Amino acid sequence: MSEPRDDDALDAYSAVVTAVAAELTPRVAALRIGPNGRGGGTGSGVVFTADGYVLTNAHVVGRSRTGTAAFADGTSAPFRLVGADPLSDLAVVRVEGPTPPPAVLGEASSLKVGQLVVAVGTPLGLAGTVTAGVVSAVGRSLPARSGDTLRIVEDVIQTDAALNPGNSGGALADSHARVVGINTAVAGAGLGLAVPVNDTTRRIIGTLVGEGRVRRAFLGLVSSPAPLPPALAERLGRKEGLRIVEVVPGSPAARAGLFAGDVLLTVAGQPVSTAQSVQRLMFAEAIGKDLPITVWRRGALVDVIARPTELSAAAP
Repeated sequence: MSEPRDDDALDAYSAVVTAVAAELTPRVAALRIGPNGRGGGTGSGVVFTADGYVLTNAHVVGRSRTGTAAFADGTSAPFRLVGADPLSDLAVVRVEGPTPPPAVLGEASSLKVGQLVVAVGTPLGLAGTVTAGVVSAVGRSLPARSGDTLRIVEDVIQTDAALNPGNSGGALADSHARVVGINTAVAGAGLGLAVPVNDTTRRIIGTLVGEGRVRRAFLGLVSSPAPLPPALAERLGRKEGLRIVEVVPGSPAARAGLFAGDVLLTVAGQPVSTAQSVQRLMFAEAIGKDLPITVWRRGALVDVIARPTELSAAAP
């Protein structure tokens, strides 16, 4: 059997990218921010429901509540802001007119480094712009600020698919045209970042649609995955926990007696080994409630009780 030729492989790659582009380009809008689209800001957005809800970045809409969405087929319609969450850099707007069928939201937690991804957006107002690349890394962190509040968006996807100004809010898709991320930043030449579509962000999106804002519990620590000592790993049946790298002074974590260097093992009785596993617990129902936490500290298991407060964030 003859070896496949290089041009055959290239054709297969091209076929995937063109299929994703054909599927998603009609579903990605160019967003012009401000009354009648004259606010000066631009970005992208992805239609994700059949009744006109569009997912984008909070920094794209900024403080505006209205704008205009333009689609690849030449149609356009006004939109209004439904809700924005600057601390995840996600926002939902609703187009007040016909929209294309929605894109399918995928699952970023299944992404692998080296996997093909396709970015679809409207950089510089140019509708239907498509670039392709691979997942360069997963689990990156992205600072997000709202007023005086700084939060780290965890589990950000890093890709080498070229992004340009105006790509923010556009789709990052897998080879099946499922949206696995919302492009959010160009961190440097050849480096793009995207907020993942996963259990945590799906909950944020649903809350924005239903309530227009997201209430969050604040614990006050920054953590990073860390390997467990072999004996502890065997005892717990898993290899990783979350090492606390910073505790905010005066925060619920500090008051509970947590310290940098502690390794989080369980929070609310649930094993934690990724930042997302803690984030998914930090919503409204955790505010003011006792939160049992077990950590590994200098060769011993230590139990503490934290009581998260509500995280206040200025409107975008």
